[in-house]
Amino acid sequence: MTGLIAQARLVTLEGGEGVGKTTVLNSLRDALQSSGMEVVCTREPGGTPLAEQIRNLLLDTHHEVPAFETELLLMFAARAQHVRETILPALQRGAWVLSDRFTDSSYAYQGGGRGLDAAFIAELELRVVGIQPGLTLLLDLGVLQGRDRTRGRDLAGHGPDRIERERDEFFERVRAAYLSRAAAEPQRFRVIDATPPADVVAAQAVAYLRAHMDSVQ
Repeated sequence: MTGLIAQARLVTLEGGEGVGKTTVLNSLRDALQSSGMEVVCTREPGGTPLAEQIRNLLLDTHHEVPAFETELLLMFAARAQHVRETILPALQRGAWVLSDRFTDSSYAYQGGGRGLDAAFIAELELRVVGIQPGLTLLLDLGVLQGRDRTRGRDLAGHGPDRIERERDEFFERVRAAYLSRAAAEPQRFRVIDATPPADVVAAQAVAYLRAHMDSVQ
């Protein structure tokens, strides 16, 4: 998108529920550190103390349900803080940043899932965020399989948050929005089938990261 500054050392992980982003992020971190790189691992919404408080507001199931526009604006409020307090300082000192979700999540969840105007999201991205990842790894998994995985996590004592409680139709729209963005920006996105075992998925992600690192150096 015109006006956004691409940050080669910012790598983001995207995908729906249950795709296994945490396992992949850990493998990417290990690969970068083994190459002697400083790595900052972070997440959205969150990544700073203030942004984490906004995350709690967004995902808590005990208060009133936010309007869709409220949800979107809170996401960008957290993201603005995240970019300025965590991401940009790390990039400026030469570190690599691995983020579990970034702006593409707003296009998928609030745009695709909630039906909010993509042009409005793009305007917020330009004015509030201003940067774009150099590489985005989209872990793609069928909604039903993803829900099965999160159900197992819920049984382990981690109850679903407010967004995880949405209906399957919502997550089908989220997945379609992600795939549409990946098709529109093939130079930035790499789509990875998240169906195989976690180590196989992680190995594919690391291979894409190493190829990207070669292009940066």
